[in-house]
Order: sequence, then C-alpha cells, then structure tokens
Amino acid sequence: MDEDGAMQFLASHGHQKTGNDVIFSWLARYQQAAAAGADAVNGTVGALLNDDGTLAINAVVDTAIRQAPAPEFAAYAPLKGLPSFLDLAVTLALGEHRPTLEAMGVNTGATATPGGSGALYLAASNFAERGDAVLLRDRYWGPYTGFLRGCGLGITTYPLLPSEDQPATPLLDLRAFEQRLEEMVNQQSTVMTWLNDPAHNPTGLSLPPESRFALLNAFMESATRSEHTGHTLLIDAAYHLYADEPHGWAETIAEALDAGLPWPENLLIVFAISLSKSHTIYGLRTGALVCLHPDASNIARLEDVMGVTGRQTWSAAPRVAQHVLSELHATEAGGTAWSEERDRLAALLTARRSTFITACERLGVGVNPSHDGFFAWYECENPAAIAEACADQHVYLVPLTGGVRIGLCAVPESKVERVAQALARAVEAVK
Repeated sequence: MDEDGAMQFLASHGHQKTGNDVIFSWLARYQQAAAAGADAVNGTVGALLNDDGTLAINAVVDTAIRQAPAPEFAAYAPLKGLPSFLDLAVTLALGEHRPTLEAMGVNTGATATPGGSGALYLAASNFAERGDAVLLRDRYWGPYTGFLRGCGLGITTYPLLPSEDQPATPLLDLRAFEQRLEEMVNQQSTVMTWLNDPAHNPTGLSLPPESRFALLNAFMESATRSEHTGHTLLIDAAYHLYADEPHGWAETIAEALDAGLPWPENLLIVFAISLSKSHTIYGLRTGALVCLHPDASNIARLEDVMGVTGRQTWSAAPRVAQHVLSELHATEAGGTAWSEERDRLAALLTARRSTFITACERLGVGVNPSHDGFFAWYECENPAAIAEACADQHVYLVPLTGGVRIGLCAVPESKVERVAQALARAVEAVK
C-alpha cells in the first residue's frame, strides 16, 4: 500500500498538499553551496538584504518596536484589529488620495490580518463561490494557488504582456482580460481578479496610468452589464511602497470617478496590505484587507464578515506592530523618519535594478520589463534548465512557471553583473 493509501486519517483534500516550496528549496541549495565555501550568489529569497547579505531593517521601525510597552507585546488585539491601525491601513492603501476618494463618497473599512497572506485568505474565503475560478495574470506568486485551492477555487489566466497591436494599454493585455472576464460572467455568479500591482512578484512590472484606467474601466463596465454578478477587484499591494507610484491605484480610482464612471453596487475594490516589506517586520505578520465601496452599510457588513472569518481561522492578528506603527505614523516626525529609512532601502533596489537591466542589455539577455519592487524576470520555456545552468556557476535563482525569478532584493550590487553574466551563459548553454 502506498503512503497516502495507508493514511486513512488524512482527509482526501489533505492528500493534495504535497511537495516542497520551490523558493525555499532553491534557497537551501544556495545555503549548502555557501556553507561548503563556494562564492555563491543568492537570488532566491523574497526579503530585502543589505549588500553584506544581512537582512535590511528599517531602523526607525526597529527602535519603535523595541520600545513598546510589555502589554502591547503580550495582549490580544481586537478581533478586527486596533482601530488606530485600521485607520493607518486605509491610509497606506490610498495615500494622499484618501481625502479625495472619501469626498467623492467612497466608504472604506479594514480588517487586520497576519500579513498580506492573511488578507489574501480573507478574500479567497469570502468573495467567490466555491467552485468558481479567480482571474490572474499568467505569471503570479506561486502561493496564490494554495490560497485559492484551499478555499475551493480554481484559476483562470490572461497573458502578463500584450501583443504588439495594443499600444493604447502598454503592459496590459486588455483584450484577453476582457475576454476572460466575459467568460467568467457567463459561467459564474461571482467574479474576482487578483492583481499584484505595482511592483509585481515575480517580474517587478508596474502598470502605467493609462493601463490601470483601462483595466478599471473594463471591470466597472462588466459589473454594470451584469448587475447580478458580484465583481471584486483585489489589488495585492505587498510591494507598493517601494514603487515610483505607490498609490497609483487610488489615483486611478479617483480619476475614474471624476470622469463620471459609475460605481456599480455589485463592484467591490479591496487592497491586500502587507507591512512585512514596507516596514521590514516580516516575522511579526502584520497586514490588512482594506475594502472600498460607495455604500457604508456594505462596508460595515464586510467588516463583520472579515472579523468572523479571522476569528475562525487565526483568532486575532498580532498586536504589537499594529500599536507601534499606528503610533509611529500618527506624528509627522514619525512618518517622515520612517519614509526616509524606506527611501534608503528603496535606493538599494533601484541601484541593483538599474545595474541589472543595463548589464542584460549589453549581454543580450532579454529580461522582461521590470520597474519596481524586489524582483526581475527572465521569460523562457525551460526555466529549470536555465536555473540549473546558473547554479552550475553558483548563481542561485528560482525557476517558476514560464520563467526564472531573479531576487534583486537579495543580490549585492557588486554581484548583480555576475547574475546577468550567468544568465547569458545559461541561455547559450541550453539552446
């Protein structure tokens, strides 16, 4: 009898949970090589590292956390989150556009979660009927699959990049997006799309304003045409505070409303907020799901639903970072000090990306468009072979569906050129 067959105590859906996380398995290979004395380059992890390989930490946040009163570490938070933190989460999602949107009649609400992953889980658990598919770009963060399948949902995709005959919507295949959306409306009672933008993981791509507007307009029009089909647009904002336009989606929503686009009753817009990267507190698991809708009663009902879901899943999100960060951002001095540290860390990414793109252009390595955030991407049909060929040179990257992810967040700037060279040799070797 095989192992699964012998485990009668494991439910049928539990048998589907197999395999190791590909990112962590490639990180382990890097660690093994480095421990053996190799001059190895780590391009695997999704955390920002200093050029000396240590974890990059926002010193202002670190100091504030260490000064928090003991009860803020030890006590439960309210099930929905500390009110001051929920207010901060809305501001982190919308930035300077928050007053404009609220003046336009947009109501907001938030629920604290254990990191951005908790926010994704709340959405997967509540905004799509079991058995429905969720619309993603065909290059996406791998754990999306687990969140969605764990909630009984499928996946349908549209291409990451458009064909060359769609110049009006750069970096967006609007035609395919609209086609998939229509198919879903015809087959499902709920429609949800997850869009990791700006600073997409795994490519570093960010949509320009005209493409954001076109996508939002298409979603609004679909909701208007199909008034009995719930539409949810989720913006996964895990890396947005490292982007050139961190609050571009809030600006686009305001522009759409200002242009007279109606907000249908059956349309919900949500932001999955993560403070892991923006505040370098990965292990404190702090995030939020922020909801936007014109009807305040709908927002209140959603807050209840999200609070109950959290209670039935993780109880309450950790308290200490909620308290500390809401206090930090409550003062102009605190917010300024945090943003100066954030800018210092973002400069590491900007320098590495610039060096990488320049080197790839010189070496003829056709990496995808990459603008913001932690990663860059090499599209290919044989990602495992490319990654293995790079590993032969002790450059460790992550092979994913359709390409190889380059973790610029982890690569010292002095070794970025070597990564580009390893890719160039790998591409030539596996032709």
